[in-house]
Amino acid sequence: MRNLQRKSRGKSILLASSGILGFTAAVLLVPDWMGGSHATADVVAVAERPVVADLLNASLSYSPTTAARVATPDADIIDAETPTAAAVEPIPMPTTVLTEGELERGDSLASSLRRSNVPASVVHLVTREASKVYNFRRAQPGHSFVLTQDLEGHVLDFRYRQSSTESIHVFLDGDEYHARHESAKLIPRVSRVAGVVSSSLYGAIVELGEQPQLANDFTDVFAWDVDFSRTTRPGDEFKVLYERLYYTDDDGTEVYAGPGRILAARYGGAVGEHTAIYFEQKEGRGSYYRPDGTSVERQFLMAPLRYTRITSRFTQARRHPILKITRPHHGIDYAAKHGSPVWSVANGEVIYRGWAGGFGNLVKVRHDDGYVSYYSHLSRFDKIRVGDRVEQKQVVGYVGQTGLATGPHVCFRIAKNGSYVNPARILSPPADPVSESSRAAFVATRDTLLTELDSGPFVATGEAL
Repeated sequence: MRNLQRKSRGKSILLASSGILGFTAAVLLVPDWMGGSHATADVVAVAERPVVADLLNASLSYSPTTAARVATPDADIIDAETPTAAAVEPIPMPTTVLTEGELERGDSLASSLRRSNVPASVVHLVTREASKVYNFRRAQPGHSFVLTQDLEGHVLDFRYRQSSTESIHVFLDGDEYHARHESAKLIPRVSRVAGVVSSSLYGAIVELGEQPQLANDFTDVFAWDVDFSRTTRPGDEFKVLYERLYYTDDDGTEVYAGPGRILAARYGGAVGEHTAIYFEQKEGRGSYYRPDGTSVERQFLMAPLRYTRITSRFTQARRHPILKITRPHHGIDYAAKHGSPVWSVANGEVIYRGWAGGFGNLVKVRHDDGYVSYYSHLSRFDKIRVGDRVEQKQVVGYVGQTGLATGPHVCFRIAKNGSYVNPARILSPPADPVSESSRAAFVATRDTLLTELDSGPFVATGEAL
C-alpha cells in the first residue's frame, strides 16, 4: 500500500491506495481543535481504481469526475477517479553485465571472447585462470561460456561449459581468483534396449532413440572379438542393459545427460554370439567377462581407432598410389575423419614419437612378448613422450595425411621380434579370468544381469526399469 499525503488549510487528507485489492479508501485526519489528529475509522468514499500520485514532487494528482468524491470538514471536494496515467514503478539499475558466447569452428576461447567485444585485459585474465585446470587445446566447437562483470568491467565470475554436465568455473574469492573443474551430480537409472541391425549398429541404436555414444560403448565392449566396421550384417541382433544418467539443472528440472556404463550386452549374427557382463573384482575397478568367467579383453584390440573403411590391407605386393611402384604393404590402412583419435592397441612403452619420412608423424609402442605397434601419417601427437607408459586404448595421436598419403588415414603395423606380421591374424592371449575368490560374487551378479537383459519386452530407451 502506497500512502500519499497533502496539506490543505491546516488539515491533512490521507489517501491510501491498494492496487492488489482493487479499491481506494479515503480516510480523514481531523485537526486537534476538532478533537484529535488521529485518523478516524470511517471510510468516506471508495473508488474502483487506485488514486494516482505524482512520484516526482510527491503531490496528489487527480482528474475531475462525478463518480466518487470525498468531502472534507470545510466542504473541500477531492475527486477520486481513474488516473489519466498509470503509476510508474522505478526500474532498478543493473549491477552486472553478462556476456555469453559459443565457440565456432576454428575458434579458440580467446578469439571467441574477442568476437564478443570483451577487452583484451579481461580475455587474458579469464584464459590465464581457466588454463590452470583445463587444457584449451581440447576446446571444440559448441563449447560455450558465460562471463559476469560489474559495471566497471571487473570480472566477477566466468564459466566455460564443455557439456551440459562438465564446466570450468573461475570465480572471485576476496581479492583472488580461483578456478576449478565442476561436474554435475549424475543419477543412474537402469534401462535396456534391443534391436535388429538393418544397415549399421549405430543407425539401429539411434533409430531406437538413444545417443550414438551407446553404440560406441557397445562396440568397445566387444572390440577384442568383433570388428563392427567389417563384419556387421543386416539381421544381426543386439541387446544392451545399461545405465541412463540424469542430472538436475538450475531450474530443478531433471535432464537426461546420456548413456552411462553398460552392465550386460549381447551381440549375435554372422560373427557368432557374444555376451559380456560387467563385474568389479575390486570396488571401482571393473571389467567385462563372458558368462563362464573368462575375460573378453585380450592383449591387442582389433583396430586402433573407429574408422570408416579399410583402404589397403596387409599384402606382399601393392602398387603404391604415390610412388607408382609395386612393393609390400606390411600394414592395414584405416581411413577416418581428419583429427579422429588414434589409440594404442595394447599396454606398452612409447619408443618413438616424431617425423619418419614417408610415414609422416609416427608413434611406435613396444609391448610384451616382442611386439611393436606402429601408427603413422598422424596429423599431431597427443601428450606423450618417448619412455612414457601407455595403456590399452590410450590416445597417442590423431588421424592425418602427413608423409606419403593421399588422404586422411592411419597405416597400422605390428612387428614381432623385428618382422612385420598381419595385424588381422594376431590371436593374442586373453586377460586374466575372474579369480576363484570372486567366483561366487560373479555368478550372483551374472545371473541377475542376464535375467534383466533377457526378461520381459524391451522398451524404448526413454523408459527405465
